[in-house]
Amino acid sequence: MSKRKNAQRSRKYSVRNRTVKATKKYKDTIFRMLFENKENLLSLYNAMNHKNYTDADALQVVTLENSIYMGMKNDLAFILDMNLYLYEHQSTYNPNMPLRDLFYISNEYQKLVVQKSLYSSVLQKIPAPKFVVFYNGTREIEDVSEFRLSSAYECQTDDPDLELRVTVLNVNEGHNQELMEHCQTLKEYAQYVAKVRKYTSLGELSLEEAVECAVEECIKEGILAEFLIQNRAEVISMSIFEYNKDEEEKKLRKAEFEAGREAGIEEGRMAGIEEGRMELLKQLIQRKLSKGKSIDEIAEELEESVTVIQNLIGECEIK
Repeated sequence: MSKRKNAQRSRKYSVRNRTVKATKKYKDTIFRMLFENKENLLSLYNAMNHKNYTDADALQVVTLENSIYMGMKNDLAFILDMNLYLYEHQSTYNPNMPLRDLFYISNEYQKLVVQKSLYSSVLQKIPAPKFVVFYNGTREIEDVSEFRLSSAYECQTDDPDLELRVTVLNVNEGHNQELMEHCQTLKEYAQYVAKVRKYTSLGELSLEEAVECAVEECIKEGILAEFLIQNRAEVISMSIFEYNKDEEEKKLRKAEFEAGREAGIEEGRMAGIEEGRMELLKQLIQRKLSKGKSIDEIAEELEESVTVIQNLIGECEIK
């Protein structure tokens, strides 16, 4: 009887999946898709800064569209109250965010002063930057933590000439509850992610089925209901893409650890880490090429430069 039910359920979802297959390329995440809406973004800003602004048009959005450096892209950037806010969403623990934000803010400032002379005796004013990462990965971290650019310096100093601090907020369900209560969209986003993880962890459903169940349950419970109804196919496709991307990154991290452990000494550890990472990248590239992905798409999905992807393809003689 159970086999028959499972077969019926599989047929049911295979029909649905014809309408929700992932398109070839999704640049956005669900987080970015939600907060590109200026009303939602203003709500998040108010919750973060204990403000009560109501005019979403006061937000000057300056997100770096289609700006990619070494496979990295900016999520959300806006100016308000003479401050420049860079909001990034991360589902993996990434202590390199200060360096990435350094590239982002440099690009932003170049855009802002392009019509001004930096050789003038008049001081050119710029908005003060605020860097925030919204983290919802599976690694346990505190509600609020901080990354510093100076942590990456080979020579450590107590007073670095260049510092950049990034505030990291854990936005998994059950964390930063005061913030969640003041931003309903962020709270419901955390609830949606938790439901996707719940269904994928059961092991009884395919990834597509698990995401579909999470979407249906959220709609029934009024969690992001309007957003999910209007963008159902896109959300399911993006959720599948994000999940697969996270799994690939976990494999990369595991390969790095194993290669480093086997090397035994520091030089061998570093070489082994890089060799293991490159070998797994080659496997992922082959898999994506077999699915008809372009080099640009592969570079973006694996967060590597196009040059790196091309070189690895050449080494493997992948056709």
